[in-house]
Amino acid sequence: MAGERVKLQVQERDSRGSAESRRLRKQGLIPGVLYGRGQTPHTISIPERELRRVLTGEGGLHAILDVVLAGQKTTHPSILKDYQQHPVRGGIIHVDLHEVRLDQPIQARVVVELMGEPVGVTEGGVLSQVSREVTVEALPMEIPEHLELDVSGMAIGDTLRLVDLRAQDGVKYVDDPEETVLATVTMPTRIVEPEPEEVEGEELEEGELPEGELPEGEEAPAEGEAEEASGEQETTEE
Repeated sequence: MAGERVKLQVQERDSRGSAESRRLRKQGLIPGVLYGRGQTPHTISIPERELRRVLTGEGGLHAILDVVLAGQKTTHPSILKDYQQHPVRGGIIHVDLHEVRLDQPIQARVVVELMGEPVGVTEGGVLSQVSREVTVEALPMEIPEHLELDVSGMAIGDTLRLVDLRAQDGVKYVDDPEETVLATVTMPTRIVEPEPEEVEGEELEEGELPEGELPEGEEAPAEGEAEEASGEQETTEE
């Protein structure tokens, strides 16, 4: 749901650095930074379970986070601007939150979901999603959780671009509408196996050996023996 607001309690931290970040993660805390509007950034830590709760709600990654620093009453409406994931386990290990004004538009990357089964796929084609996200501009409370693209009418050879995506009130598409390809339906790639190479030369009859090759078990005569045998053959012929 676009515009969902979720309260998020965070704790300010004094020290920074990779060693401090590792220590926090061992305690079940996620390090992060809260960037204010023209103010000094706050280095913060967030309970991992709390962060997971707010980012898996209906607003997902586009929820408006009403951030409250421990010991303060002021609320900082913010968005998740960036995050880092563990390269193996995949969990979030760092977040960047940016405070926003709810009456001013912001830009965000939004996922495009393909809806329906293309006609071309039933005819043997292959559907490919080229761009999975697009950049939109809207008020923070109007950023959609995702965008839906109907691909059911696509035939083999068809391409859908950003210009084909249904417009939404209050949402502006920032990327190039003609150059941003969202989905294509193409013929499957055929893998052609190479033909076996033919051995050059004349074909041999059954039992015939290649020129210069002796039957198994026979050895070529020594050079002197070969000349002597040749001489005896000439004498016999005479």
